[in-house]
Amino acid sequence: MDTFSRILGHIRNALDIPLVRLGASHLTLWTLLYLVALVALLFFFSGKLRVWIADQLLARTRLETGARHAVGAIVRYTVIAVGFVIILQTAGIDLTALNVLAGAVGIGLGFGLQNIVSNFISGLIILFERPIKVGDRIVVGTVEGDVVRISGRSTEVVTNDNISIIVPNSKFITENVINWSHTDRTVRFRIPVTVAYDSDVHLVEKLLLDAAHHNPHVLKDPAPGVRLMEFGDSGLCFELRVWSTSLIHRRGLLTSTLNVAIYRSFREHGIEIPYPRRDIRILSPEAAGMKREATEKTSGKNEDVS
Repeated sequence: MDTFSRILGHIRNALDIPLVRLGASHLTLWTLLYLVALVALLFFFSGKLRVWIADQLLARTRLETGARHAVGAIVRYTVIAVGFVIILQTAGIDLTALNVLAGAVGIGLGFGLQNIVSNFISGLIILFERPIKVGDRIVVGTVEGDVVRISGRSTEVVTNDNISIIVPNSKFITENVINWSHTDRTVRFRIPVTVAYDSDVHLVEKLLLDAAHHNPHVLKDPAPGVRLMEFGDSGLCFELRVWSTSLIHRRGLLTSTLNVAIYRSFREHGIEIPYPRRDIRILSPEAAGMKREATEKTSGKNEDVS
């Protein structure tokens, strides 16, 4: 027993050897181990607290999912900041001695960590202003998908291919962001359709509306609409306008099902979908020569007049 006590005493004495002097206190190996252990516990329990607040405490309220996760993240960052200061004080570290270190870190952040700081501040802006939130369908740059997680530095977006893309938060502040479900998940889709000029426009309008009404993902209110947009080179250009809330994350599927239904209906009723046509006239050598002579004579007359 005495041997074990002596071994513990030697270990404690070795851990108490001063490494760095910070003001009136000394930084020892024991202090470092103490700080590492408590900081790790601080991050672990703050993460658990964020999950508990978002998924249990606020789940009983009327707050939507994005708002609950935003509140949980803000609480976690606050707990980490306050807890880190308390840990330093309980470890006996003189915080006034860290002023020089804080100044050096500030310079380093200003020069070497600009992107990280920018992304972190952008993350706080996102959490407070909530231009995007968990569950939103967004498009930023070339990335399109559903927001599944917003952290301090980046946001995780999952595409329709089930691929997770980590987007820096600064992109949501500095670039144009399309949020398909920011205020309302009701979105209007435009389906362009071109028919031949000899088609019955009233029949075309009826068939387009029938295709929309028979699609279960198209809303009855607001009602679908059909517009004759222009007289194109090859035919009449119509546009079917429908509203949906269920397929804003799979817009291609809604467009495809409507196009298939429209094509089948047009085939059944003899409505022609035209393709580009061009008239080509091939002149015989004699006709080409006569045309060239006429052009030359016209050019000569113009020169005489001038």
